[in-house]
Amino acid sequence: MTKLFALLVAAGLSFATHASAQSSLPYPDIVDTSHASKDAADFFRVFFTAKSLHRPAEMMEHFARDKVIYIDATSGGTWPSWDALNAVFQNFLAKPPTALSYPLAIYGDRQSALVSFADTPELFGRELRILGAVSLDRDGKIIRWMDYWDGRSSNVRNTLKPTYPTAFDDDIGNSSARIAQTAKALQSAFTSGDVAAASALFTPDAVYEDMALHTQILGRLAIARYLTRALGKVPYGKSSAMVHVVGSDQGGGYEWRPDSAFPMRRGIIALALDEHGQIMRFTTAYDSSLIDDPTYQALVLLAAEQ
Repeated sequence: MTKLFALLVAAGLSFATHASAQSSLPYPDIVDTSHASKDAADFFRVFFTAKSLHRPAEMMEHFARDKVIYIDATSGGTWPSWDALNAVFQNFLAKPPTALSYPLAIYGDRQSALVSFADTPELFGRELRILGAVSLDRDGKIIRWMDYWDGRSSNVRNTLKPTYPTAFDDDIGNSSARIAQTAKALQSAFTSGDVAAASALFTPDAVYEDMALHTQILGRLAIARYLTRALGKVPYGKSSAMVHVVGSDQGGGYEWRPDSAFPMRRGIIALALDEHGQIMRFTTAYDSSLIDDPTYQALVLLAAEQ
C-alpha cells in the first residue's frame, strides 16, 4: 500500500509539473501541432513566447542576420533586412501586457511551415487572425515570412498603395515533395475548374474553410458541391496561379496569385494532410476588404446549398 501511494503521489507531481509548464505560457495554449514536427512546434512556441512577452532581442534570434525578408502581404508592409525587422519589433517594448501573439496551428517542420496565429487588438490596434508562410535556412533561422489576413474580418477597409511590393522572394523553396505535389495537383484542378479532380484530393471527412467569406464546408461530398458553385468565382479558383509552397509531408500550404480581375494581389491556402497525402483540412485567407460589398455578399451566398 505504501509503494502504491508513493507511485500515485509521484504521478500526481509529474502531472502537476507538466500542467504548470503548460500554464506558464504567456498566451492561450490552444495550438494544434498534430501536423508539425516536434522541433517546429518547439521553435514557434519559443518565438511566440518572446513575442507575447515583448522581448525583441529574443525574437530576433530566430531570424537570419545576413538574409531575411518579412512582408505583410495584406497591408504591403515590407521589412527586407534583419535591421529593418528589428526596428519594428523594438516597438513591442512599449506594448501593454495584454498585447499578445499566439499560434493556433502549425503545419510543417524546421525547413518550412505554415503558421496560423492571432494578434490581440492591443498589439496592432485590431484583432488579426493570420496565416503565415515561413521558410528557414539550414541553420534553422527564418529567411522568409509572409503574412496574410482579411481586412474585412478585422473590421478595416484596406487599399493597395502604390508602394505595394512586387517581389516576394518566391524562389525560396524548402517544402517537402509530398506537400508540393498535393499543392500542385489541387491548384491545377482549381485553375482548370476540374471539380472532380479537386474533390478527389480531400478525405471523406475533410473540412474546407474560407476565412474571408466566413465559410466552412464539412465532408468531401459537400466540398464537391461547393466547388461546383464557387471555383469560377472565388479568387483562388479559375485562372489563379500557385507561386510558393511551404511545409512537410504532414501539411503546409501555398501562396497563390489571382486572376487580374480580382483586386487583391495574393492569398494563401493552408493544407493539413493525412498519411496518404490527402487533404484533411483546407483553409484559405485573402483580403476581402478590397472586394466591393455586393460582390462580397454574392461570394458569401455560394455556401448556401441549392
